[in-house]
Amino acid sequence: MSDATEPYLFDVGVIALAHTAAPVRDAALSYIQAAITGEIDAVVPYPALFEAHTVLTTYYGRSNVDASRLLQNFMDAKRIHWYDRMPEGVVWDGFSQANEKDVAGWDGYYAQVAIDEGVSTVLTIDNDFQRFDAFETEIILSPEEFTELNKFLRN
Repeated sequence: MSDATEPYLFDVGVIALAHTAAPVRDAALSYIQAAITGEIDAVVPYPALFEAHTVLTTYYGRSNVDASRLLQNFMDAKRIHWYDRMPEGVVWDGFSQANEKDVAGWDGYYAQVAIDEGVSTVLTIDNDFQRFDAFETEIILSPEEFTELNKFLRN
């Protein structure tokens, strides 16, 4: 973990990966556990949970029931800063971020939330957030681990 005193925003891939049986899940799980215990200051937008549910059921083979239960349990973590707003200005600015950096709309939204919340690092499993200068991006998987994850997902 880069700097445990500065806030981290959790991207969807990290949340979903931590709730799987993937062989590389420990990288994500360690951050989730640190957020739950308050070891790190974590910002998690509620919409990321809906996306994580979709990832868990579509790519990792979890049932709707199982994915819902896992994410509801995660929501019980009281030391996490749950970002529960979606004001028009943040959505507008999120689309502006997506347009300027050529990323998906949700990534633009999460980037704007990170900026508005003073997040220093976005935790992710891909490199899309590296296009932003307003915060650091920490890709939690090494290239070898990412290859291992892709093999796991193909099976």
